[in-house]
Amino acid sequence: MRLLFVTGSLVHGGAERHSITLVNRLAERGHECHVAYVRDDASQLERVRGAASVRCLAARKHLDLKAVQSLSSLMKGISASVIVAANPYALLYATLARRLAGAHAPLAATFHTTVPAGMKEWLQMIYYRPFFWNADCLVYVCEAQRLYWRRRRLWGRRDAVIHNGVDLEHWAPRSGAERAMIRRVLGIAEGDFVVGQCAVFRPEKNHLQLVDAVARLRARGVAARALLIGDGPMRARIEARARRAGVAGEVQITGFQQDVRPLVGACDAIALCSSSVETFSLAALEAMALARPVVHSRIGGAAEMVEHGRTGYLFPVNDGAALVERLKQAAAPGACRRMGAAAREAVEARFSERAMVDRYESMLAELDSMRSKREDLRRSAAAY
Repeated sequence: MRLLFVTGSLVHGGAERHSITLVNRLAERGHECHVAYVRDDASQLERVRGAASVRCLAARKHLDLKAVQSLSSLMKGISASVIVAANPYALLYATLARRLAGAHAPLAATFHTTVPAGMKEWLQMIYYRPFFWNADCLVYVCEAQRLYWRRRRLWGRRDAVIHNGVDLEHWAPRSGAERAMIRRVLGIAEGDFVVGQCAVFRPEKNHLQLVDAVARLRARGVAARALLIGDGPMRARIEARARRAGVAGEVQITGFQQDVRPLVGACDAIALCSSSVETFSLAALEAMALARPVVHSRIGGAAEMVEHGRTGYLFPVNDGAALVERLKQAAAPGACRRMGAAAREAVEARFSERAMVDRYESMLAELDSMRSKREDLRRSAAAY
């Protein structure tokens, strides 16, 4: 198949990482993959390894007609079998450009959001909705997300649920020797209970809740520490909260890391405290693949990923007391080792990258077959 992937940008984000993974893996399977991104943010460009071409549309405003024309020209030149747009913004451009180009390629949309982050995003969904309705296939990343949006009258001409997946070889558990070495370098004592969080420091990721939880755990006699893997606009507020709570020395910030695996592997458990916008976290799946139990706010498809009490714990969104209680349970002797092993087994059974790519390849092949049938009908009608 000849596939065109359209993203809003190549910024560091789950939807962009997901699209790049599909491009790379489908290209390895012999498909011709092209990439177009709307905004000039190429933070993850170096991760795109399998694309036959990559084009930045360099949009200067939310709806840039020159960028639409550029994408339309690309569509004419490529003559794609299927077009795949990641999230509403890319879907807007792909829909308009396809119409302008007079292209007949089916359009699939992958959707990675459950609850929009604010009023602006809710208002945008009003005018994005018709673009979803016209998509030949709308792919949700979890069942909870599909149910949420169908109740709000959002669907494509057909729907599919395809869970995110991770590369089991790349995200293999770390050795005990490496884990011990990383903990020594970080100054972590043998008996410390280290809770990691791997996410950009944005308000909706709720790092402050984890800082407060560490302070409360230490007050209850648990030698808790937080290892915050990443950076971002909330860093100053996180550091200030840690100082006020008296745990500045127990909250370590690593900054952005090219390879987070050694740091995640050095943790005892991983927490995801997101208050919104989390749908089916790749960071959580990666931690589970590394045999780390995940303590996850009950948001999006978390309950489809984390088996409460077996592979980790779930807690109500923004409920700090519940987070502390779940972390205290995870800190019990042997709990993290037991749940971490079960987490790895769950990822191997249900959330491998290979299984995810298989399902996308099958869905795209069905759309390509639909395109071929449409073209045959058009040719027959023209001949008649």
